[in-house]
Amino acid sequence: MKIFSGIQPSGVVHLGNYLGAMKNWAKLQAENETIFCIVDYHAITVNYPKEELPQRIISAAKDVLASGIDPEKSTLFLQSDVKEHTELAWLLNTITTMGELTRMTQYKEKAAKNEERVGLFDYPVLMAADILLYKAEGVPVGEDQVQHVELTRDLARRFNTKFGQIFPEPKALLTEAKRVGSLSGEGKMSKSDAVNTYVALTDDPETIRQKIAGATTDDGHQSEISPATLNLINLYGEFVGTEEANKFLEQRKAGTIKYSEFKPLFAEAIIKELEPFQKRRDEITDEEVKKILASGAEKLRPFAQETIKEVKEKMGLVI
Repeated sequence: MKIFSGIQPSGVVHLGNYLGAMKNWAKLQAENETIFCIVDYHAITVNYPKEELPQRIISAAKDVLASGIDPEKSTLFLQSDVKEHTELAWLLNTITTMGELTRMTQYKEKAAKNEERVGLFDYPVLMAADILLYKAEGVPVGEDQVQHVELTRDLARRFNTKFGQIFPEPKALLTEAKRVGSLSGEGKMSKSDAVNTYVALTDDPETIRQKIAGATTDDGHQSEISPATLNLINLYGEFVGTEEANKFLEQRKAGTIKYSEFKPLFAEAIIKELEPFQKRRDEITDEEVKKILASGAEKLRPFAQETIKEVKEKMGLVI
């Protein structure tokens, strides 16, 4: 299967990104044709510090590589280095309705925190272009991105019906860790929230211990388990396995759980998981990243150009 997925260079990559996407990417590259993208055009749909963006791009690429992506097996590139992404997005805009974009849940959520910009509104069409440009068949995403993949499928089907068969209808490949909640117990883990509500992949061991120690839980005794507590136990299971996590879940149900025992074990499990990641990341240089991204874009451009040629011919734009 041909796989495509992307990650924004937003400055901080946290456990939600790692468990919800990047860890799964490394598994997928073993038996599939995998293409991974640093989606910088998506990152500029909201306010961002332009002076930090170049280093954020490099940092995001390091995170991807350190998570296990091998540039000999997968293609890693920068979205803005392949101009056909925005060209296909414009062509797809001509068959996308306003109603479809208005219904996008992520637009509503992000627009509530940012200005209602055209780029943010049109974000799902650019995402569709990212995927369809390489005729990807699978897109590993978390639950919050499934709606965008469904729109991509709709646009592929609509284009094929209207102009002629070109695009496969890509499937959303849900990761095992579908949704990682915030340590505050409210909403999903997000780098836009307070720094103590997420664990960054670059956090040192002591910082991780402090963040987990301060994570929100219930008092351990009421009959109903709080979503915050359930999130922590489930997240613990991502690192030690469901069976081990269920021991604490049973203790919580019985009202005998001791968070003073659970939280240190949870923190050490995260530290152990991230240790090899952090070691690999420290070994990757900025120059290596630049070469890998440039090589990836160079490899993909011929395919992207051929897709655009096909699309324009089908749409009657070639004389």
